[in-house]
Amino acid sequence: MALRWSEANGRSSRVSARVPLAPPVMSRRIATGIDIGTYQVKLVVVEETADRKSGRQLRILGTGLAESKGLRHGYIVNKEEVASSIREAKRQAEQVARVPVRAGFLAIGGISLDEARATGTAIISRADQEITALDIEKASKAAREAAAPGFTNRQVLHSIPLEYRIDGNKVLGDPLGMKGVRLEVDYLFVTSLSQHAEALAQAVEEADIEVIDQMASPLAGSYVLLEGDQKMKGCVLANIGAETVSIVVYDEGIPVSVKVFPMGSSHITDDIALGFRISLEEAERVKLGRLSGQMYSRKKVDDIIENRLLALFALIDKHLRSLGRRGPLPAGIIISGGGAGVGSISDIARGSLKLPARLAEFRLPADTKIRDATWAVAYGLALWGLTGDTSAPKRGVGLQVRKFFQQFLP
Repeated sequence: MALRWSEANGRSSRVSARVPLAPPVMSRRIATGIDIGTYQVKLVVVEETADRKSGRQLRILGTGLAESKGLRHGYIVNKEEVASSIREAKRQAEQVARVPVRAGFLAIGGISLDEARATGTAIISRADQEITALDIEKASKAAREAAAPGFTNRQVLHSIPLEYRIDGNKVLGDPLGMKGVRLEVDYLFVTSLSQHAEALAQAVEEADIEVIDQMASPLAGSYVLLEGDQKMKGCVLANIGAETVSIVVYDEGIPVSVKVFPMGSSHITDDIALGFRISLEEAERVKLGRLSGQMYSRKKVDDIIENRLLALFALIDKHLRSLGRRGPLPAGIIISGGGAGVGSISDIARGSLKLPARLAEFRLPADTKIRDATWAVAYGLALWGLTGDTSAPKRGVGLQVRKFFQQFLP
């Protein structure tokens, strides 16, 4: 007779040694994405299962949604209230998923996000001039040191190599193993105010969730809202939130810019309230089309919405011009977020930016627990967590980041 452990009841049972053991139970991994927005806190718990027959499969186990409290313009003003909101979202997610949420991946967004660029150089160290990982690391370190003056009071979330050059010639792909005398690397550094990122992490941990790693919200959203061919051909993903618009610009499959602008859908509500001299609550209903009639001229409402959206897209247009990317973005602008359904936003974006424009599509099974693309950031974070080893929580840019950004090697 042989002893076999039964996970179902926690007891060992006797089975005949002549009876073949049951097929091994499929491996199971779980990750949680946490998106703390100005108005809402969202948690998504995703399970990855794998076996020989069906391969790798993803399933959303549960979601949690709570009203954000203790935040202003995305910044924490009352940590206890923020932690309470996170606990409520966590309670809901655990109730549906039927698994405890002990650790998660946290989105960092808001106007504290910014970017910096720098170039690092390294002289190839080997006598045969073959480029090694040490040479690439030296160039990366030199780029970071060159950008360091802009990192005061800031935390580097992501270091993304944009372009490699060997002896002045652009390299397609990883330069490891190639030969040359001088290696140059252009880097994009995505940063956040240290105080903001630390305060968000502390609020999450006060809700008894360990923060495994942090990711910029625009990149998390792009992970699930953009197709590979859109990233390769060139596009901009614009997430219109309540108080900010965040964008990520892709070209040749690489995120070449991450930017946040201090304007969002709540500014449209403010404009309508001033235009009609009504309360903010009533103005919000007018914006969403829930109030109509002679008191609220549809033309005037549309004009107010259009004027604000034109101002918003003018900010994006100016930034794209500064990057030299305004024209060569064949995949155009993809619009997501809670403000994506306001007015004729695609038509306005198309006319303002002279680019193809459409609303983001969130392709998920019909029976999923996620209802719309406003969950993209939390869902993307959970998927990002499943790309690395989540069994060993670690702070900062760890294994998960390196594995995720390997796909961005130019």
